[in-house]
Amino acid sequence: MGLVYFLISQIHRFSSLLNRRTQPVMTSITEQAAISRLISFLQEWDSAGKIARSHILENFILSNQGKTGPELEIEFSQGASLFLARLTAWLRLTYMYGTCLEQQLKSIGIFLSAASGQRYIIEFLEIGGILTLLEILGLNQLKEEDKRESIKLLQLVAKSGRKFKEIICESYGVRSIAEFLATCKSEETQEQVQILLDALGHGNPKYQNQVYKGLIALLKCTSPKAQQLSLQTLRTIQTIVGDAHPSIVDSVLSVLRSLHLEVQHEAIQLIKDLMAYDVRPALLKGLVALLKPSRQETAKMQARILEEAGTLHLMESLPAYIQQAAAAKAIGILAQDSRKVAEELVFLRVVHGLMCAMGNKDHTNCQRQASITLEHFVRMFIVVENHTRSAMGEKLFELFMQDATNLYLNMDAVQAVILATNIVNIPEYILAQTKMDIPERNSTAEDEQEQLSQDSELLP
Repeated sequence: MGLVYFLISQIHRFSSLLNRRTQPVMTSITEQAAISRLISFLQEWDSAGKIARSHILENFILSNQGKTGPELEIEFSQGASLFLARLTAWLRLTYMYGTCLEQQLKSIGIFLSAASGQRYIIEFLEIGGILTLLEILGLNQLKEEDKRESIKLLQLVAKSGRKFKEIICESYGVRSIAEFLATCKSEETQEQVQILLDALGHGNPKYQNQVYKGLIALLKCTSPKAQQLSLQTLRTIQTIVGDAHPSIVDSVLSVLRSLHLEVQHEAIQLIKDLMAYDVRPALLKGLVALLKPSRQETAKMQARILEEAGTLHLMESLPAYIQQAAAAKAIGILAQDSRKVAEELVFLRVVHGLMCAMGNKDHTNCQRQASITLEHFVRMFIVVENHTRSAMGEKLFELFMQDATNLYLNMDAVQAVILATNIVNIPEYILAQTKMDIPERNSTAEDEQEQLSQDSELLP
């Protein structure tokens, strides 16, 4: 019904132009000529076929790019809305077939982007333009270039104010846009979608949580670029939303399985940001748990890998091991950023988990990352050093302290088993007592030896 009412209003407007042309009023010759040109142009459009309309649109795009609303009105003798109505009506009738779709969208974009031309956006919305643009995103038969133009038009609508952002969201726009980001192939298109989602997340309090949850859901998609862009946008939207949704914990931890370092980097940066929110304990607990992948999962994956060629290479690519290495790296970064977080991790048995990861002979990067992170904990807490020395034995501990980064190259199979089967457990009260007794890290050798003896007695 909205489309019918809008077309009726445009017919009335067209009739008024005809009346102005025929009424015996003091109309200037120039104005009469302009009205005649407009009527001739509209008649030409109405009678033209697909090829002729394509040429008309090409000429329109070339000659009107960047014009303001008043300039478009002058160009069309105050009847620009009549041409916009025709464009939008033709789009509604033909978008499913892709007929001149890119040209149609670019032509409509000239109206929607015109300075001082917000009336065109309102007219476009009244005729159902938003739903049409969102439907274009979900049609498999259409080219991605056309869908990118649709995203650009949605950007123009979103930038026009809060009311327009709400209309997009009320039309189930966030879901359609997020699904398109998860499936599109071009990085240029993906970046345009990110801009749109970011715009919908700002200055839109009624629906900002909807955008936030949509971005969290995107983290489980299979496109690395979509994951990267979603993580980047989440970092900005998180500060706007305030409270962190519990579902973000599993989603961001699952992204650490990515083979793409840029995705892992963005995930770790988001985890750093989330340390300021209520999900911190769950995130830290989850990271420590990832240091010891479940035997069930790794056994299942290894069985599948053994059936394929290139076993050694594939073992290095095992998702659980990639996640294990990324978790060790993330833990090291968090511990370096905050001593308080480092203490919380020690209470969660991070030392035990890191040593287990160091003993993973199937994944060298995991061994390397865990060793680097454990070295930081050893240098930060004397009690960790003492327990680590006791668990490793003097020879292996010396190798570890000499070159933690390359320890995995220098240890034998027996030492790897010692690490993988360690039972290190540092109770919270031991760390608290150590903090009171030895407030500074640079203690004497005698103090350290005495502490080692005390701690050894407490080991199981």
